[in-house]
Amino acid sequence: MVTAPMNGESVELFIRGAAGRLEATIRRCSATRAAAIVCHSHPKYGGTMFDKVVSRTARALHACDFTVLRFNFRGVGKSDGAFEGGPGERDDVRAAIEYLAGDHDEILVGGFSFGAWVALDVGARDARVTRLLGIGLPANLFGFGYLGDATKPLLVVQGERDAYANLAQVRELVACAGIRAQLEVIVGANHFFAGQLETLTMAVAAFASAGPSSCQVGG
Repeated sequence: MVTAPMNGESVELFIRGAAGRLEATIRRCSATRAAAIVCHSHPKYGGTMFDKVVSRTARALHACDFTVLRFNFRGVGKSDGAFEGGPGERDDVRAAIEYLAGDHDEILVGGFSFGAWVALDVGARDARVTRLLGIGLPANLFGFGYLGDATKPLLVVQGERDAYANLAQVRELVACAGIRAQLEVIVGANHFFAGQLETLTMAVAAFASAGPSSCQVGG
């Protein structure tokens, strides 16, 4: 643990997970009691909490008055443990939720690619989580059928040319998640939203601003 950071500062810390310590960074916001967790892409393909997509998403959420927590899954960076292909990483998400839950009334859980696969599953089932955010669902590689049981507000942002997802399949998944789910397709974007990160940021901000406060993405 570390002393509480000043509002707006990004502070490195470790949170307690089932496999040991998880390396994390938190950027607090005192304006509301809302918090967000953003999970990174596949650890075996270079994914870390410093992914461009994850970093830009975190920045957008903080601009919308969320305290934002990013962390490295087990075995990544300075995090203890080893990659488990899903089960252990779900426990890591639960540890992040536990870290924030005592001090926040609203928790948004989201992730990019592999991070979306594990984060949405955990977030959909945890009563402490109020909203869900999935970016670049790799629906060709992992099953997202659990979204059919989701009842919480959900935003999925998908690149039109994502090589890891059939867009028609993603549309069907979001439709099955009910009337509180929405899909934002970014025209021309690939899986990594190359050249389209600003558009991604605006989509995230629009979803986040429907919550406790308005946001200024440039902040």
